[in-house]
Amino acid sequence: MQRLLLVLVAAAGALVLGLEPPRGPCVAPLQWDGRMVQYDHSSGRNSRANISYDGVTRRIRILQTHRRHTPCQRFFEFIYLYDSMVMFQIEQKTKQCSKIALSEPWDPYDIPENSTFEDAYFIGGVGERVAVQEWSDRKPARKHETWVGVYTTRDCYPVQETYTRNSSVTTSTRFFDLQLGIRDPDVFTPPSTCQSARPERMAESTC
Repeated sequence: MQRLLLVLVAAAGALVLGLEPPRGPCVAPLQWDGRMVQYDHSSGRNSRANISYDGVTRRIRILQTHRRHTPCQRFFEFIYLYDSMVMFQIEQKTKQCSKIALSEPWDPYDIPENSTFEDAYFIGGVGERVAVQEWSDRKPARKHETWVGVYTTRDCYPVQETYTRNSSVTTSTRFFDLQLGIRDPDVFTPPSTCQSARPERMAESTC
């Protein structure tokens, strides 16, 4: 009953804005290139990166970017290969490489079928706005959600994903400048330096 009431409230809010409540989650694109900003709430740091996402063969490549000199900061390329359950961390300047076993399962950028519809609204304002839908993994027996995803209504592009743990937000990731397809499939191939990769993760700072 409580879940039904929450769904009805969200649906009523969508109707007020002129948005029709969805019958179910949209289907997100399986392959795309774009950019992202991830905010780590524990450290208070933003991390900007280019991203290539391949949901077909479960691969993600993240290339950290920087616009100004950051003392002591190291920048990396990350290649996640979930079919092999390994991650390569490549230092951009020296090409030093670490090969690390993945412990978390594949978590695609999409809206799971059993998600709860939270809201529908416009990003922006009159004359320049984009319709989006907000979903979560909230269930009646659990007070707080651990995942909230915002996706565009028309093409189901990811806009933002937020994860929480123990009622505290851990990371918020925003996506933008997305282009369908993968321009260069070779970005998922680790460089030759990874043939002699170290087994431990490299530190992000040299200080």
